[in-house]
Amino acid sequence: MADHRDGLPQGKKGNVLDRTASAPEIFQDPGLPPHRPRSTDVDSGAAKRAERQVALLFAVSIIGSVLFFIGYFGIRVDGDIYSVTDPEATSTLRLQNLLLGGGIALGMLGIGVGVVHWARTLMPDHELVEERHDVVTEAQRAEAEQIMGTILDESGIKRRPLIRNTLIGAAVLAPLPFVGLLRDLGPLDLTPLRHTLWEDGVRLVRDPSGTPIKASDVTLGSTFHVLPENLSGLSHDDGYLDEKAKAVVLLMRLDPDTVNVSPGREDWNVDGIFAYSKVCTHVGCPIALYEQHTHHLLCPCHQSTFDLANECEVIFGPASRPLPQLPISVDDEGYLVATGDFPEPVGPTYSQRVIAVNEMEEENGN
Repeated sequence: MADHRDGLPQGKKGNVLDRTASAPEIFQDPGLPPHRPRSTDVDSGAAKRAERQVALLFAVSIIGSVLFFIGYFGIRVDGDIYSVTDPEATSTLRLQNLLLGGGIALGMLGIGVGVVHWARTLMPDHELVEERHDVVTEAQRAEAEQIMGTILDESGIKRRPLIRNTLIGAAVLAPLPFVGLLRDLGPLDLTPLRHTLWEDGVRLVRDPSGTPIKASDVTLGSTFHVLPENLSGLSHDDGYLDEKAKAVVLLMRLDPDTVNVSPGREDWNVDGIFAYSKVCTHVGCPIALYEQHTHHLLCPCHQSTFDLANECEVIFGPASRPLPQLPISVDDEGYLVATGDFPEPVGPTYSQRVIAVNEMEEENGN
């Protein structure tokens, strides 16, 4: 018969472990690989160059923070930034955005890369293994303080004043742009967030054409993106974008028999035509997806889902409140009109929202 040993020596069994062969029961710890000195460890000139490079990166961070403040406080955008005939305002805005974004990027990148380069080239890179233990006694606390002192000594921050001083400057300036940006998170006066341009008698018009909508135009299952008619009278300097952001509405028609309506809201719709705020109550993204068969509205940002058949209550996602409903009716010419403003502030939660809701309920009650 043929020999099927596959060329293995007599007695060998390929990849099958031979239990009869002697093998050590415990493998020795190979330990850490031998330490390789870096060029900065053996060459003082290389160490000096690395020190200057780290200082240069920290200086770049300082320059970036200064550029941010120049763009934020030193450049003023005047005029209509949407004017085609006068592009100067738009150009100024672009320059400001460039300085703001570029300044923050340089500020954070410089200090981040500088610290990493410092650690990789100048700080000790030998590996140590220390058993974990509880620091409970005074002696151990003193030992911990000694370890921290050793870290400071090994980092070289005491004997490298150039790195220390530039690091302090970069660390002080880098967070300041974010403090300045807190002013742009929203107005100090939050009263304008309570109300929109919707009021009694304001017609619903299509976005962006501005065409009024008749009740007969809204068929079963159709959807309209809607704005208040009086929005067109505002200029950008008068807060057009802010008012539009608060007043955007989704208009849909459903079978009235499939919708649950709360007591007191029976006259807020017109034969199954409902209007709801388009601003998601999570973080303010625009609701733009409507599933006709399930009557669900979906926010594309974080997948919050609202059930239109149950007054847009949240059935999935991070949103915590239903979408505010806009009460609507029909005027003498058959056009859809609002009968008032939203009963509560639109959009996500803010610091004074509970106070605003209570005061709006008192106003509506009066």
